[in-house]
Amino acid sequence: MSGAGLRIGGVLAGIAGLIGFSVLAGILVTAMVVPSIAVTSSVASGAVDVFDNLPDYIKIGTQSQRNVLYGLKGGQQVQFAQVYDQNREEVKWDEVSPFAKDALVAAEDVRFYDHGGVDIAGIARAAVNNLTGKALQGASSIEQQLVKQLAIQDAIATIKNKDKLAAAIKAAQANTLDRKLKEAKLAIGLEKRYTKHQILLAYLNIAGFGGNTYGIQAAAQQYYSTTAKDLTLAQAASLVAIVQAPSLRNPGSPDNWERNKSRRDAILGNMLSVKSITQAQYIEAVATPVNATTVKISPASNGCSYATAAKSFCDYVLKNVKNFTSLGETAKDRLAAWKKGGYSVYTTIDLDQEATAEAVLAARTPATESRFKLGSAVSTVQVGTGRIISMAQNKTFDDTGTGDTSTTAVNFNTDQEYGGSSGFATGSTYKLFTLINWLQNGHGLQEYVDANIKTYSSFPAKCASGGRYGIPGGYTPKNDSGVSEGTMNVLTATQRSVNDAFIDMASKLDLCDIRDVATAMGVHNANNKPLDYGPAAILGTNTPSPLAMAGAYATVSNHGKLCQPIAVDKFVGPDGKELPGQAQSCTQVISPEVAAAAAYDLQGPLQPGGTGAVANPRDGTPLIGKTGTAEALQSYMCAASSQTATAMWIGNIVGQQNMRRISVGGILASNIRTYAMKPILASLDASAVYGKGTAFPAPSGTLLRGATQNVPNVAGQSVAAAKSLIQSLGLTFAQGGTVASEFPAGTVASTSPGAGAVVGRGQTITVNVSDGSLAAPAPAPPTQDPGKKDGGGGKG
Repeated sequence: MSGAGLRIGGVLAGIAGLIGFSVLAGILVTAMVVPSIAVTSSVASGAVDVFDNLPDYIKIGTQSQRNVLYGLKGGQQVQFAQVYDQNREEVKWDEVSPFAKDALVAAEDVRFYDHGGVDIAGIARAAVNNLTGKALQGASSIEQQLVKQLAIQDAIATIKNKDKLAAAIKAAQANTLDRKLKEAKLAIGLEKRYTKHQILLAYLNIAGFGGNTYGIQAAAQQYYSTTAKDLTLAQAASLVAIVQAPSLRNPGSPDNWERNKSRRDAILGNMLSVKSITQAQYIEAVATPVNATTVKISPASNGCSYATAAKSFCDYVLKNVKNFTSLGETAKDRLAAWKKGGYSVYTTIDLDQEATAEAVLAARTPATESRFKLGSAVSTVQVGTGRIISMAQNKTFDDTGTGDTSTTAVNFNTDQEYGGSSGFATGSTYKLFTLINWLQNGHGLQEYVDANIKTYSSFPAKCASGGRYGIPGGYTPKNDSGVSEGTMNVLTATQRSVNDAFIDMASKLDLCDIRDVATAMGVHNANNKPLDYGPAAILGTNTPSPLAMAGAYATVSNHGKLCQPIAVDKFVGPDGKELPGQAQSCTQVISPEVAAAAAYDLQGPLQPGGTGAVANPRDGTPLIGKTGTAEALQSYMCAASSQTATAMWIGNIVGQQNMRRISVGGILASNIRTYAMKPILASLDASAVYGKGTAFPAPSGTLLRGATQNVPNVAGQSVAAAKSLIQSLGLTFAQGGTVASEFPAGTVASTSPGAGAVVGRGQTITVNVSDGSLAAPAPAPPTQDPGKKDGGGGKG
């Protein structure tokens, strides 16, 4: 366009501006002097009526702010994450540098402290300047700008539809007379309800400073890595320079540095002219460059991916917001409150224990493993409360979509609803629930069970059709050794994790009851599918989360009380008031007697000869635990003291790598669990917060022995006599094969279990028959002295 065209356009714009401003000024002047003078003009009177009927009430309130998460570190609560819809931290009057306050007034409303919300003189001046072409100029006071910002923020907070939101924001910024009148009326209303300091502070807290950065505190942190209170004169003016053109003047981009400095220097000139700064201060400030030497951008911090620790736990907290009753009556209310923000969230996480767990998993199960998709996760809960102490995994949590193969947006420790994981098979750690049901049915730990490989055609299952779980073709589970293990008591079966022994136990119970025990102890599939109750489930085919399994083992340590996991101890709201966190919820789900017996049994796996012995730090802490392997694809371990309970999974995230055929860091992958668990347990035991704990209670004699019977000694008896005696004792007779024995052929040589063994009701006693091959030869008859005659006597 030619220069002449620009001049004509400027004049036309000026005329339009003059007309608009003149009308606005006329109405405002008229309205503000009524009823001091009589209004005779019907037009003026109508305008006053319109103005008087406009709403004049608007509340500053609080704006969307950051939510900050805290955890325990070194005995102190420290921030480890912040999450926000808008990057804002509201500050108080004395928490803002005087330079920032003076810069805002000098830049936006030099008559701020002189007018009553609307600057009539400023409106007239702007009209004249626009008409004469000096520069198109607005005339909004700080109050009017604040009204507009409040309207925009209200729209953002309440309107979900993008198109409707855009329309509302546009309407809040429209350069129309009716909007200007409403804005002016509300600005005057602000003056009636708030002090100048409150209004100025509200503006500084609400203003946008580029991107998702709002408020002077966030801007100071974002662009200069300082606080609003500690801003220098040059920094304060630089930030105020942003507010009228955030995308063009924010110093976050080098492309904006020159524009920011130009506007900053103009603001500094205004400050000098109104004498809010000295000549010396002005000279020093304008000499300060806006470049890489002065701009200090803070790294991204919004969201769990940018948390300084416990990233996956942070995500778990976020996904539980809908459940935090302190934030609102309904899930919708809670989410809305969280979106508005301003909450300090004091979580249960122990950042010291978290760091230990993360370091152990990083070393033992490197996220960079390239031969297969190796994953690991570990959760620890506090016994008796359910408080989550740690929640770590080998893959770094990152939901930004920019991560590499060492990161994941899935939290392996939790359910699908709260982290995206569908869970992993637990293997023999699931035998806990058969053990519990065994004890609930009056069986004892010293009872002998059959650990031989055999085929089952069905199992008791009251929830199945006909009360039996039928298996077409039969079910023949194998021991880990691949061979039959004979008979053994339950204590040995648990310590060595003998599969067929537990299947034999399950055959004397009810599969549906075993499933119900798991459910009662807080276990469910992570993908929310019903727990399988088939016999294979006894050996751990279900896929609960590590968090759920930690809770189940904590239930044993807690004398049979299940405590639901909790992640938040307390909140502090935007108003500074403390709100309760998640209430502890503990329920007696198994009897203390059964829990004590189970704890006694579960100490075996962590003792010499047990499958988890390597994990025991041998620091004097009584521990219970169990290992598990699922089809060599997944490995598990659970361990607990009287203070804490921990569950660990290591295995294939996806894929079918046999963990027993590959080593990681010189250790067979299937065995890493015990080596990784040991330092985690040692750290927990050494903690001043949790400590070594106490001994578990002794089991009752009844549950130690159960409804048991010693196997009678029937060796040397006839098979018929042995059968009669065995059956009379409530045991089941079975005739075995013929074996080499010293007892007469056809008599009983031995039994399995052997004589004296403690067995349960209905236990099968297999009688082996002697073949007599080892019997001692019969003694030879005495021989006669050939020198003597029968009956001889007398003399010769």
